[in-house]
Amino acid sequence: MPQFDAILFDFDGVLADSEPIHFACWKEILAPLGVALDWEFYRDRCIGLADGDMLRLFAQRCDPPRGWEDLMARYPEKKDLFRSRMLHDPPFAPGLPGILERLHEGYKLAVVTSSGRTEVEPVLEAAGLRPFFDALVCGREAGSLKPAPEPYLLAAKLLGSVCPLVVEDSEPGLASGMAAGFETLAVSSPETLGEALFGRLQ
Repeated sequence: MPQFDAILFDFDGVLADSEPIHFACWKEILAPLGVALDWEFYRDRCIGLADGDMLRLFAQRCDPPRGWEDLMARYPEKKDLFRSRMLHDPPFAPGLPGILERLHEGYKLAVVTSSGRTEVEPVLEAAGLRPFFDALVCGREAGSLKPAPEPYLLAAKLLGSVCPLVVEDSEPGLASGMAAGFETLAVSSPETLGEALFGRLQ
């Protein structure tokens, strides 16, 4: 079993149960444009995708048909709605602070997410979790989005890490970590994070 010097976490679906909030915000914002969204479609096809790729899928479900650029024009409104809801009731599992406190004693920690910094950092701060993380890599700060390796490579560089563990819930995220040459751990939900992670670290 490799010895890790850092743990790099995805945000949505790993630290925070935020995907249902993303879905609800997109559904509300895009309904006036004739976009019919259901949770099963979003869960199975959209989690882990870049916003542009996801909106191209959404555009195929428009009635009447629309270009994906029309949907992207609503992104700032969706982003504001999402941030407001996350700040009002951050969707972190009750045990997460204890998990992060225990990990931070022995590992450098970072968040690596395709979400923008303004969607992530204020929520971590509001929940009192920001001090546990030595670095954040958000959105296109690394140049490319997952599944490209750059986000995880940048996080490792910021931490001075040579053997990090990447914790992800989506195929693009896992592909990003593996493309960076790092060990990966797939988790199914924030509620299973502690058990899966400490089992891997033993």
